[in-house]
Amino acid sequence: MPFINIIMIVIQLYIWVVIASAILSWLIAFNVVNTQNRFVYTIADVLYRLTEPALRPIRRVLPELGGLDLSPVVLILGLILLQDIIAYYIVPAVL
Repeated sequence: MPFINIIMIVIQLYIWVVIASAILSWLIAFNVVNTQNRFVYTIADVLYRLTEPALRPIRRVLPELGGLDLSPVVLILGLILLQDIIAYYIVPAVL
């Protein structure tokens, strides 16, 4: 049971990382934050490296919608679905 709890916490943390990455990308796109700042660049780079491997396959499948990127939304919904599958199907089987 503790292992399943750790998996659920990691999924929830990754959802927050995806949200932070999406918000930071909007702030960079609208020139609210400057990527010439070393701290901002480092945070953006870390978030990009954490989320891009999961977002890239989704972006390949989703159609182009102009400047709108829905891949973080699809990823978050998929992670929530994964959490629900773990909670409803795997946890009762372990107990």
